[in-house]
Amino acid sequence: MSIDTVTTETVGLPEFPMTRGCPYHPPAGYEELRREGPLARVRLYDGRVAWVVTGYEETRRLLVDPRLSSDRTRPDFPVLVPRMAAAKLTALVGMDPPEHDIQRRMLIPSFTVKRVNSLRPAIRRVVGEKIDALLADGRTTADLVPEFALPVPSTVICELLGVPYSDHDFFEQQTSRMVQATSTAQEASDASAALVGYFRELIAAKEAKPGEGLLDELIVERLATGQLERLELASIAMFLLVAGHETTANMIGLSVLTLLEHPEQLAELRSDPGVASGAVEELLRFLSVADELQRVAAADIEIGGVVVKEGDGVYLPNAAANRSPHVFTDPDTLDVRRGTRHHLAFGYGVHQCIGQNLARAELEIALHELATRIPTLRLTEPLDALGVKPGGSVQGVFRLPVTW
Repeated sequence: MSIDTVTTETVGLPEFPMTRGCPYHPPAGYEELRREGPLARVRLYDGRVAWVVTGYEETRRLLVDPRLSSDRTRPDFPVLVPRMAAAKLTALVGMDPPEHDIQRRMLIPSFTVKRVNSLRPAIRRVVGEKIDALLADGRTTADLVPEFALPVPSTVICELLGVPYSDHDFFEQQTSRMVQATSTAQEASDASAALVGYFRELIAAKEAKPGEGLLDELIVERLATGQLERLELASIAMFLLVAGHETTANMIGLSVLTLLEHPEQLAELRSDPGVASGAVEELLRFLSVADELQRVAAADIEIGGVVVKEGDGVYLPNAAANRSPHVFTDPDTLDVRRGTRHHLAFGYGVHQCIGQNLARAELEIALHELATRIPTLRLTEPLDALGVKPGGSVQGVFRLPVTW
């Protein structure tokens, strides 16, 4: 029987995605799935049955298995929440080789360690400006989501791409409509169309009056030479903009919250600048905010004692793999001196996040500067009053009210 055949045998399966009870811990249901084995069956919102992979080794093996497809245009590609059927984020993340590899090679030079290191002064300037604004006029309270966590990566990705930051209200609103699990398919579709339209107009304006930024480089080197079509370039730009600020914004906000809830770990970060890089890696592992890696089997795959059939939907939540007790000692404990880099927060294999070096730099600078410049930072509301973003979204909190 195909895994997608709904019968009375599937009625009792757990629903997926699952929502976190605590912002910085995976859903409790992940442990229940883990007890069933490295792969377990779940039921999606539309009744379809899919696999969820909780085993670390199985996740790594499957993420490099060419029999798992990322092609979101396939009719059998699994839909986690309604908005995913309409949000057209097909560039890179929603493609298979060789098309994926062609686009990735175009972009890699802009996200190397060397290129990102050259951006560190600009990132530090942006972070400093946002902290200056927090401290202006004797203020002692703020909501760090709209006043720090979101504008830092939003400003940085705009500068990298060559997108006017003055338009940030528009694209942040449209991004939210695209990526929030509670958005309807129509809302996500409208937002996607609005962003593609925005970039088509911006590309035309830049052709007439070139500027500086990755988008300008792609126009000259790829669009003008016929290697990219206009719609394809607009889709790539939309993907980079959305991915470049949404995940990092949630990661910054949730990292600050987590450190405030673990003051002994925050003290380690504040007292020793050398801890910052390792602290970022541990927070990436511990929080795993981009927790919805999804694939469809393009052929039968035998793994973890089961057979994943061709056409089966497969989900690989890295929050489950990154809390594996077989790989990480005391995985539910935050330890900024843990010293691990083999987490799967950025995925693994050909689809490993192209912007990971930029995200690391932004996190390291943002967290260190905030911790040292505002040492008395603390929450003004209890943790359970903040709420969490629902499963099917990039994980995080909507608000982060603080004082100092």
